Amino acid sequence: MSSVIQESKNFTIKITIYFFSLLLYVAENRDLYESNSEIHNINTRFSSDVHSPTPNSTTFQKGPFYFGIKVFNHLPTSIKKTSHDINQFRYVLKSFLIINSFYSEEYFAWNSNKDLGLV
Repeated sequence: MSSVIQESKNFTIKITIYFFSLLLYVAENRDLYESNSEIHNINTRFSSDVHSPTPNSTTFQKGPFYFGIKVFNHLPTSIKKTSHDINQFRYVLKSFLIINSFYSEEYFAWNSNKDLGLV
């Protein structure tokens, strides 16, 4: 196997582990985050999303708190709804990440919009 392919696979695994850890952090620390439904009472399709605060700096935007919100909000709704049960969320998220290989944040955002019916 060529070294380029091997490096690509290693990079994909590292991104998957990073996303898994980041999303578990968001789910386990939901008390640090507000959902859109807590901000306003209007029932929208984004009510299960985590409210994204206005970033004051690029450092904040690139940090795990803000980036975690961004990645979490790109999960399919069926997975987001399981985030209150950490064990179920971990299982469903792991299955989702195994089925889908992500190469970057942009690729994750584009491909995660498909609800795969894992729940």
